[in-house]
Amino acid sequence: MAKRALVTGVTGQDGSYLAELLLEKGYKVYGLRRRTSTPITTNIEHIKNEIEFIDGDLLDVSSLINANRIAKPDEIYNLAAQSFVGSSWEQPLLTGQVTGLGVTNMLEAYRLTSPEAKFYQASSSEMFGKVVEVPQKESTPFYPRSPYGVAKLYGHWATVNHRESYDLYACSGILFNHESPRRGIEFVTRKITDAVARIKLGVQQELRLGNLDAKRDWGFAKDYVECMWLMLQQESGDDYVIATGETYSVREFCKIAFEYVGLNYEDYVVVDPKFFRAAEVDLLIGDPQKSISKLGWNPRKTSFEKLVKMMVDSDIARIEKEIR
Repeated sequence: MAKRALVTGVTGQDGSYLAELLLEKGYKVYGLRRRTSTPITTNIEHIKNEIEFIDGDLLDVSSLINANRIAKPDEIYNLAAQSFVGSSWEQPLLTGQVTGLGVTNMLEAYRLTSPEAKFYQASSSEMFGKVVEVPQKESTPFYPRSPYGVAKLYGHWATVNHRESYDLYACSGILFNHESPRRGIEFVTRKITDAVARIKLGVQQELRLGNLDAKRDWGFAKDYVECMWLMLQQESGDDYVIATGETYSVREFCKIAFEYVGLNYEDYVVVDPKFFRAAEVDLLIGDPQKSISKLGWNPRKTSFEKLVKMMVDSDIARIEKEIR
């Protein structure tokens, strides 16, 4: 009999890659969908007929209980969140409610209806914030530097607390930055590759960015969802850092992206103070040793350079289509 999975945030970058993976493995996939007048299904257009959607919202625990009762899941993946760090300063209360308390709502719905299932919570490297050691691993103390990081930390500890208090199989994946052609356009990596494509095709003249020297540990989202799945195939729930162990600056990302299309980033990139964070996180680099040794995961299946070029290619193809 096919395994059943309930995925929140199924239309997002990670949710779409995870749904693909689960369908390939023969799962029956249920996707929690927030009702909107114009549903956005771009990332899952090619598989949406294979997913059973359930209307629900992380802020409405009764809808989450209902979703669990319908799906009867073997595995639950909570990927939904207000996930853009920049917006978390503009909408700190919403971020706290959705990204923080929303996790507790999911955990309670899980505990009350499907306690025999396995639960995955999408935690974030932003919880490390003002880092106290380099690289960051599962035991590194947290020091979040944004409302988003604070909310993610609440959700992370709520997951640990439910695991320990109720003897549930609950995991947290502390994901470092992971990108793809499906990344939202507001994120700096897609902002760069979208601009590179537009500049190359003559429909944009410059790219305005904030701190070019901020460094991140960037991986490919499709590789990272495989690690999420592996976490729920173990004997017991635990927390894992998901990272490549390599770090690159925003400047290096720009350099590779522009050079790929034969341009010099210095001719087009303008540093704009408007895009600096209220509290910067300068260096995030994860230590994936636990994921490698315990899960058998390969963090460097897709190189940084290959990832950047893949995203540029995708944006060029999309914008050429728009122009036509």
